[in-house]
Amino acid sequence: MKNFLLLLIGLFAFRPLQAQLATQTIRGVIRDEVAQSPVIGASVMLIQAEGANPVGAITDVNGEFKITGITTGRHSFRITSVGYEEQRLSNIIVTAGKEVVLNVTLTEMVKELGEVVVTSDRKNDKTKTNNELALVSGRSFNVEDTKRYAGALGDPSRMAANYAGVVSGNDSRNDIVVRGNSPTGMLWQLEGLNIPNPNHFGSLGSTGGPVSMLNNNTLDKSDFLTSAFPSQYGNALSAVFDLRLREGNNAKHEFLGQVGFNGFEVGAEGPFSKNSKASYLVNYRYSTLGLFKALGINFGTGSAVPDYSDLNFKVAVPTGTKGKLTLFGIVGQSDVTFLGNEVDTTNTNLYGTENSNTRVKYGTNIFGVSYEHTLSPKTFAKLTLGASTTSQVFSGDSISIVTREAFLSGEARFKTRKYSAVLNMKHKINTKHSLYGGVTVDLLNFDLFNRNIYNAGQFDTVRVNVKDQSNIITQAYGQWKYRINKNLQLTTGLHAQHFSLNNQVAVEPRFGLQYTFLNGQSLSAGYGLNSQAQSTYAYYVQTPTPAGPIYTNKKLDFTKSHHFVLSYENRLTENLLLKVEPYYQSIFNVPVERNSSSFSVLNTGSDFGNMDEDSLINKGTGRNYGVELTLERYFNRGYYFLITTSLFDSKYKGSDGIQRNTAFNSHYVLNILAGKEIKIGANNIVSASIKTTFVGGKYISPLNLEESRRRGGAVYDERNAFSQRQNAYFRTDVRLTYRKELRKSTIEASLDLQNVSAAKNIFQQTYNPRTNSMATEYQQGFFPVPMFRFTF
Repeated sequence: MKNFLLLLIGLFAFRPLQAQLATQTIRGVIRDEVAQSPVIGASVMLIQAEGANPVGAITDVNGEFKITGITTGRHSFRITSVGYEEQRLSNIIVTAGKEVVLNVTLTEMVKELGEVVVTSDRKNDKTKTNNELALVSGRSFNVEDTKRYAGALGDPSRMAANYAGVVSGNDSRNDIVVRGNSPTGMLWQLEGLNIPNPNHFGSLGSTGGPVSMLNNNTLDKSDFLTSAFPSQYGNALSAVFDLRLREGNNAKHEFLGQVGFNGFEVGAEGPFSKNSKASYLVNYRYSTLGLFKALGINFGTGSAVPDYSDLNFKVAVPTGTKGKLTLFGIVGQSDVTFLGNEVDTTNTNLYGTENSNTRVKYGTNIFGVSYEHTLSPKTFAKLTLGASTTSQVFSGDSISIVTREAFLSGEARFKTRKYSAVLNMKHKINTKHSLYGGVTVDLLNFDLFNRNIYNAGQFDTVRVNVKDQSNIITQAYGQWKYRINKNLQLTTGLHAQHFSLNNQVAVEPRFGLQYTFLNGQSLSAGYGLNSQAQSTYAYYVQTPTPAGPIYTNKKLDFTKSHHFVLSYENRLTENLLLKVEPYYQSIFNVPVERNSSSFSVLNTGSDFGNMDEDSLINKGTGRNYGVELTLERYFNRGYYFLITTSLFDSKYKGSDGIQRNTAFNSHYVLNILAGKEIKIGANNIVSASIKTTFVGGKYISPLNLEESRRRGGAVYDERNAFSQRQNAYFRTDVRLTYRKELRKSTIEASLDLQNVSAAKNIFQQTYNPRTNSMATEYQQGFFPVPMFRFTF
C-alpha cells in the first residue's frame, strides 16, 4: 500500500517537458443498423459551446470518417444523415496513448408527415443493446464499465453483478445468479459462437470461475440479457452474455503494458502494413498471485498459488468494400495444488481444506473464423466457423485425521471438443419491416472419466466413463421486426433446437412489444419459451447393475421455462434513467431423482464439482418471480451513479412434491454504485468509485451433526433441505484511479480496496472431522488490488 501511494505521488509530481494539451485522432465507420451497409455522407460533428468553430467530418463511400487534433478528455459527438435517426455519442474518453475508433450503426427513420425526430444516444444509453431485437431485460456494457466500477476487477461477470436481478455466487468465483436461477442457466457467446466456460479453473458443467479469461482490453461493446431473449439465442434458461471483441487499430501501431489482479499483461495492435486496412489485436496475461504471496497477502487460497495464463486475439481483413474476414480466439491454461497439511486453519481458505489434497489442471481453447458480406444495400450475411476444447484433470487425497497419511480418494479426466458452424442473415424489406434468421450446428465430442475411491484404496465407484461420443445440437431461428410507427415496434419469432443424443426437439415462440411515449418514456412486454439441454456429464452418470453399468440419465429431455416480462422506462432527464421491470418465470421438465427426494438440478452450478445423481427424470418444477428497479445516472459533469434493487422469490419442487426455497433464493439484493472524476491541470485525471452491496441470506440444508460424527464426514438433513437461512451479506468496495496524459502515451494507476469494511460474510457451514464439530468458513476479507497500465 505504501509503495503504491508513493507511486501515485510520483506520477502527480511528474510533468511533461511541454505543458500543452495532448491531442488524439478519432475515426470510425458508420453503417446501417440492419443491412450493415456503409452510410455515405453522414455528418460526425464534435459537440462544442455555441460559437466555436465547427469540428467534424463527413463519411466517405465506405462509411469511414476521421477527425484529428481532438484534445484528451471526454467529448460528445452528433451523427446525422438524411433518412436516419440522429444519434449522439456522449462522454467518449480520448487519451493520448490510444486512438479512438468508433463503429456506429444508424437506424432508418419510419417516415411520417409531421414526424418529430428522435435523438438516440445509443453509445451512452445502456438500454440500447447491440442486438436491436432485444426489447426487454437487456442492456449493453462498454469496456469502460469493467474498468471503472469498484469491485469489477476488469471482469464482465463481476461487473454484471451490479445490474438489477443479478447476484454474485460468492467472493471466490464470478458465477452470477440471475433472477434466482442456477448459474448454469447462462449462455456464453463470443462473436456469435456458443462457447464453453471462459474462466480459469472453470470446471465442466459450470459457467464461472475465480478469474476470467476474457480480457477487458480486447472487448468491445457487448450485451447482457436476462430473460425473454430474442429468438437468436437458445439452449439457455437464465441469461446471455453476447460478447464482442474489438478490432485492432488498422492505421497505427499501439501497445499496452499492465499489471493487476488478472495478471502481468502485454498487448499490441495495429495494421499489417501502411497500405493495408487489415488489423491485428493480441493480449497476453500471466497470473500475479505469486507476487501477492511474496508480499504476504492471503488471497484465500492458503499456501497454494493458482497459476494461470491466457491469450486473446483478433485479426480483421477487409475483402473489398462489402466483405470482411475475421480470425479470433481465446487460449487459457490454469492449475493449482492444495495440500491439506499446509492449510492454515487459523485463516479463511476458500478452496482447499485441511483434510484433503487437491491437484487440478484446466485448459480452454476457443478459435473462430468468420466471413461477413453485405449482399445488397438491404441484405447482410455472416458465416462463422469455430472449434473449442476444454480439459480438466483432477486427483484428490483424503488425509487421515490420526496419522495425517494421504490416500487417493478420487480422480477425474474431463476432455471435450466442439466444432461449430453459425450462419446469420438480416434483410430489410423497408423502413418498417426487417427479417432475421440463422442456423447453428454444434458437434460435441468428449472423453469423460470420474471415480471415487474409498477405504484407503480398497474399493471404488466409477461415476462416469465414456469416450469419443459425438452428439449434435442443431438450432435454427427466424424473427420479424415490425416498426409499426415511430412510437410502436413489434418483434416476434421462433427458435427451434434438436439434440441428437436422445432425439429431443424443442420449438420456442418469442415475442416483444415496445411503445414509446411522452418524452423518453416507454412500456415494453416480452415473452419467451426457453429450453436447455443438461450438461454433457449428467447424461452419462452411470447406474451400477449386476449386468454392468447403464446410463439412466441418457433420455433426459430439455429443461424448459416460460418467461413473462413487463418493463417501464422513464428518461427523467437527459442523463438520468428510471427502469422498473416485474417478471415471472415458470420452469418445468426439471431433472429430479426417480425416488422421492429433495434433489433438483436447479440447485447446482455454483462450485467446482459435477452432480453425480443417476436415475433422473424430468418431473421437477420451479418458479421465480420478482420486481427490479434501476436508477442510473450516466456519466456527465464528472460523476455517475447506479442504484439497483431486486425483490424476488425462488422456489422449486423435487420428486417429493414439497415446495422449497432454492439455493439461490436470497429474496432481495441492493447495489449502490457511484463514481466521481476530477480533472487536475491540463492532463491529469483522478477518479474514485464506491460500491455497496446488501444481499439477503441464502438458504442451506441443516447439518446432521450426530450422523456426521458417526460417518466422519458432512451429512445434511435433506428432508429439511434449504430450510435454514444464513445471515445477510454486506460488502463495500472502493476504487481509486489516477490517469496522466503524456504527449503520445497514457499512464494509469488504480487501487481496488475489496471488502474495505472487512465484513465477515459466511461462505459455508460444514462438518470438520478434525475438531469433530461444525465449522463456519467465511468469504474474502479485506483485500487491496493495485493496477498499473501504460498505453503508447
